[in-house]
Amino acid sequence: MAITIKRKPKETVESLIRRFTRAVAKSGILIEARKRMYKGRNISERKKWESALYREKKKKEYEKLKKWGKI
Repeated sequence: MAITIKRKPKETVESLIRRFTRAVAKSGILIEARKRMYKGRNISERKKWESALYREKKKKEYEKLKKWGKI
């Protein structure tokens, strides 16, 4: 899925960059990369459950310390 753009004779760098940018936009590579960038990973149900328990435990500890005036 690589895009190759070769410089034409007497072509300025600016127009070369413009052609490259258009080719990338037309191919849809950037859109696909952005989709993949934010895709979450698959986590098992057990891990999710353990993570939720840990969060609840930390929240209770925080509330307890806040009530005692330590935070």
